[in-house]
Parts: sequence; C-alpha cells; structure tokens
Amino acid sequence: MANCLTLKKSNCKNCYKCIRNCPVKAIRFSGNQAHIIGNECILCGHCFVVCPQNAKEIVDSTEKARVLLQSGAPVIVSLAPSFIANYHGVGIASMRRALGKLGFADVEETAIGATIVKNEYERMLREEQRDVIITSCCHSVNLLIQKYFPSCLEYLADVMSPMLAHCADIKKRNPAAKTVFIGPCVAKKDEAEYYEGLVDAVLTFEELTNWLKAERIELDKELDNTPESRARFFPTTGGILKTMAQNAPGYTYMALDGVENCIAALKDIESGKIHKCFIEMSACVGSCIGGPVMEKYHSTSPIQDYIKIAGYAGEHDFEVDQPSPMSLKKNFTLIEHRLAQPSESEIMAVLRQMNKFKPSDELNCGSCGYSSCREKAIAIIQGKAEISMCLPFLKDKAESFSDAIVNNTPNGLIVLNENLEVQQINTAARKIMNIRASGDVLGEPVVRILDPTVFLQVKNSGRTVRNQRTYLAEYKRYVEQTVIYAPDSRILIGIMRDVTDEEADHEKKTRINKQTLEVADSVVEKQMRIVQEIASLLGETAAETKIALTKLKESIEDE
Repeated sequence: MANCLTLKKSNCKNCYKCIRNCPVKAIRFSGNQAHIIGNECILCGHCFVVCPQNAKEIVDSTEKARVLLQSGAPVIVSLAPSFIANYHGVGIASMRRALGKLGFADVEETAIGATIVKNEYERMLREEQRDVIITSCCHSVNLLIQKYFPSCLEYLADVMSPMLAHCADIKKRNPAAKTVFIGPCVAKKDEAEYYEGLVDAVLTFEELTNWLKAERIELDKELDNTPESRARFFPTTGGILKTMAQNAPGYTYMALDGVENCIAALKDIESGKIHKCFIEMSACVGSCIGGPVMEKYHSTSPIQDYIKIAGYAGEHDFEVDQPSPMSLKKNFTLIEHRLAQPSESEIMAVLRQMNKFKPSDELNCGSCGYSSCREKAIAIIQGKAEISMCLPFLKDKAESFSDAIVNNTPNGLIVLNENLEVQQINTAARKIMNIRASGDVLGEPVVRILDPTVFLQVKNSGRTVRNQRTYLAEYKRYVEQTVIYAPDSRILIGIMRDVTDEEADHEKKTRINKQTLEVADSVVEKQMRIVQEIASLLGETAAETKIALTKLKESIEDE
C-alpha cells in the first residue's frame, strides 16, 4: 500500500484523538508518538481530519504532476464531480480554463467514468445471477473488505472505480496522454499506485488550490448547464443509485455511508443475514462530498454541498463509448495483515497491570481510543498501544501517589475553591481540628471549621501568607500557617504546622524564668537590706555592693 498518509512527529501531542476516531484502529503508539500501521489502514482519512495538531499529513503530489507537465506529453485531468461543492459557483468550463493556465491539455469530469461504471452495474444485475453486490467505487471500502472482511470479497463488484474507468477511457481516446485525477480523497492516491498504468498522479483539492494560489490564478464564477450529466450525483450518499434504473427483479437497493455503518452491514453479510441486495457503500459520511480533504478545509454544510451537486447535475446520462465488461474488470484480493490473537492468560496479565482485577474495574471509557479495556489489552500485547494510554489508570496512579504524600505529611493540608469551600483535607488537618472524617466537611464552607479571614486576604491580594502563628481557640491549638493562592487552578491551599507543644514548652520556660526573676528579686532586696544594715553599722557605703547585686538581677531578667 502506498504511503499516502504520514506523521509529523514534532506535532504529535499524544492526545489519542486519532486512535479514538480510527474505525479500524490502524494506529499504534510508541514512545508517546502515533504511528499509522500501513497494512491495516484503509485510508479513510479520519485521523487527518480530527488531528488537532495537524500531525497527520497527506503526501503532496504536486511536484509529480509538474514533472508530467514537463514531459511533453498531453496531460489530461479527470476532475471528481465533488469539485462543484468545493469550488462553489465554478463550473467545468471555468476549471478547464484555470487548469489550462497551469499547463494541462484538457479537463474532463470523472462523472464520465461514473456513467461507464453505472452502466456496468446495471448489466451485472440484468445478466449475472449474483446474490449481493457491493459497489467498488470507494477505495477505502474496498480496502476494508480486502483487509477485514475477506469472506465478503465475492460480493464486491469486480469493476473499476469511476476514476480508473475514466482514465482508461481517456488513454483509449488519447494513447499518448498522461492522466491526473483531482478530488477530495486520500485513498485515490493509493488506488492509482496499486493499479498502475491508468492514473499517473492524484492531487487533492487542497493541493490544487495551493497550486493555483502560488501561480495567482483565479477561478471564474461561472456555471454551465449540461443536461447529460446525471452522474454528477455520484459523490453524494445514494448518488450511484440515483443514476441507476433500480429495476432488477427481486433486488433491494440501498446506500450506506460511514465506515461504522459499512462494517455493520458487512458483518450481517458475513453471517448470511442479507441476500439479493445491491449496496452502495461509501467510507465517508455524506459520501465523497464528505471526503477528508473537503471535511478538513471546507466550511459549508453537507446539506449545502448536496444542494450544489443536485443543482449542477443533469437529468440524463453522459454519452459514453461503453467498454466491454472484460476491460472494466478489477480483481480484488485478500490483503493479509492480521496479528496473532493473544491467549486469555496474556490478556488477563495485561489487565492486571492496568489495575483491572475484576469486570467492574473495566470501565470501557474509550479515552484510550479502544472501545473496551479488553481490546486495549490485546493492542498492548500486539505492540500497538501502551499501558500509559489508560486515563483512569494514570488518574488512579497520580491520585494514589498524591494521596500517599498528602496523607503522610505531618503538616495539616486543606484545599479550598474560590468560594472558600473545602475540596480536600488530610489526616493531619483533621487531627488538628478534631474532625472525624473528610466527608463531614468536604464541599462545606471553610467558615464552619476555621476563621476564613486569612484565606480571603490571600485570595483578594494574591500574596502568600507564610508561617503565621495563630491560636485556634475552638481547638485549643497553636498552628503556624501558610496560605497559598493558585490562580491557574483557582484553589487556595492552607498548610498548618501544629506548634501547640512548642508553644507549651515556651510558656513553661517563660513561667520558670518569671519565677526565677521573682526569687532573685526577693533575694536581692533582702541582701540589700542586710548590706545597708551592715554598712550603717560599719559606717561604709553600700554603693559598690548595690551595683554588683543589680547586675546579677539584670542578668537573671535577660534569661
């Protein structure tokens, strides 16, 4: 399979959106990067459309088309009928003039090839005794059947797609010509390379638009009226059926779009529940006008796009030189891709690594991209996924780590929202405030358990309060508190260190010092009286003795 979709690794942010939207899970993650699995991909382009970082890229074939133009051979464009929805108000004549300025010899509508294919479908229904017939216009549907529903290959119409049929018709009429298909589809690039010799290059509408802009070529707003153009309906859901007679006896005609709906129908066909049906299948919702390139860059709605198609399509078929059925044959073969299915014990071992020990642990939330934890476990064993892709697993792991830190720190922690309501409280904080269980205060205003003044101050000022010693009178505890405001998270975090014992020790020491001072003061006073009495008897001054005793008293006070 051609490598039409590539990954820009620097852009991949490991968001898993591509795997969540990939209908066949053809994406693996390794080293925190998404990788497209080529032999499993059906090139529906969903990953390209949904990637928010533009990490998925469609391989640009503009240079390849330029080389064809420089070859000297006439290069004729097969233009997909969805162009009228992509380039509103621009008809085929206007497109022919604009592409002529780029150097193309001519521009024809792929709808001509669609008419050829439609005629062959009608012949098959009339002349061949087939049970179920699935249209082969959509290469992504063909790949889906070839890779995932090989038992349905016998029901896939062995007929060229309109692109191949038209390019074959161009080369039949112009043997020296080279052909370039332009449309809204990624898969057509692969189809052109796989079925060599008919389509020499494939461009998307985006590539054409960029090329026209680079050459400063404007598209004229001009529509033509071509009654013989009913096949222009082909790029819409049910568009193939709309061009057909639908009169084969005993057949039911139906149209399906979207890979999920196609998969559901193919499962029913596999199980033998569907018979005598002609089924139009399109991988894109809305068919080709919902193609990945249009969907990525096109701003209008599916209804408006359908109205544009319907307004441009005629009531009659294009006049075509219908080839023989044999020349329109296209053989489809099985494309092997299946990885070995792991054993039950291997699956259970991986589930246990993801902390899934019983069925109730398997949330099947789909955040990893897989519809069930079991599918995810199988993908891990097959090397397509990593355990870290499980959001609940990571959440539980982070919370477990966080809770281990919060609940084992000796400091009290309390977290409030901006409404000063308790969001989290740890064991140490509950012990400080004599709270039996977290549930008693979670979601409640903090004023129920603490004076909110400091929290209000920090919230309003944005300035952190650090190591503020406070007495919690209600709890008879001294704490050293720090309050932090996190504006990004819109939370206030209070950290309390219980210093009640330190405060008690300080008070005890202060009390002892006071008592010592009182005793020393009493002793000094007594000594002074005795000295004065002795001095008066001896007739000597007591000044020197008084100074010495006063210094002793001061030294005791300092302590």
